[in-house]
Amino acid sequence: MQVKINGKSEDVPSGTVLDLLNSKKIEPQMVAVEVNDKVLDRNHLATTVLNDGDQVEFLFYMGGGL
Repeated sequence: MQVKINGKSEDVPSGTVLDLLNSKKIEPQMVAVEVNDKVLDRNHLATTVLNDGDQVEFLFYMGGGL
C-alpha cells in the first residue's frame, strides 16, 4: 500500500497508525500524528486504519532552548 509520509511516498504494510509507528520504531508518546490534515488523538492511533493514498505527517517533539 502506498502512503505519503512527511511528503515522501512509501510502500507500507496495511494496518493502523500505531502499526506504522511500531514498524518505524517511533515511540507514540514522542510524536504527534496527522492523517489527511487531521491531527489524531493519541487514543485513536491503534484504531485508525491507514488506506492507500493517505497522507501522514509525523510531528516530533523536541526539547531545547537556552
